[in-house]
Amino acid sequence: MTRLAVDIVLLPDRPMTDFAIAANAVLVQNFNSEIVLNTKNCLPHISLAMGCINPDDIIQIGESLQGLVLITPKNLKPVCIQKSISSSGQAVSVIQVQRTNELAKLHEMIRRIIRPFFSYDASEDMIAGGRASRSTLQWINGYPDTASNSYFMPHITIGYGDLSDRPLPADFAVSRLAVCHLGNHCTCREILWSVEIRA
Repeated sequence: MTRLAVDIVLLPDRPMTDFAIAANAVLVQNFNSEIVLNTKNCLPHISLAMGCINPDDIIQIGESLQGLVLITPKNLKPVCIQKSISSSGQAVSVIQVQRTNELAKLHEMIRRIIRPFFSYDASEDMIAGGRASRSTLQWINGYPDTASNSYFMPHITIGYGDLSDRPLPADFAVSRLAVCHLGNHCTCREILWSVEIRA
């Protein structure tokens, strides 16, 4: 059975989701961003752990993550809109989220829980839609070395392009902890498992 490339994520509340989608629409219009956020199959999210899993393990992974609702932060603070250059040379705009001790601890605990289930051998057939850029596969396979532990930088990707800074909400609520099937550009295409985070 083909393994799936997945992302364990925090999904923001509707106001922050709408903010990210509106900001993304500017990038789509002005820079033809290949990332087109929406509420159905390209969800704004904060990545906590990426890798590849056997689909048969989804239920067990969900059961292992369920208890983390007790330590999942209910509110997060956006810091700024940050621009960087991807490995393919494209400008990327993200909403940087404050890295709190609570959020870093959640990331570290998830990494420990999923270690027996995750591998880092992503290929195109594991990606939703069956198509992936080289940078997408590099990001997934390199996640443990380039984006975890001390390198963990919580953020919501807005899209490709240089977005002018704009007022951000003071904070936002977390709606769900979820396991999502990854699409091209490390987008969240389908929720495979989730649990609600209640205020």
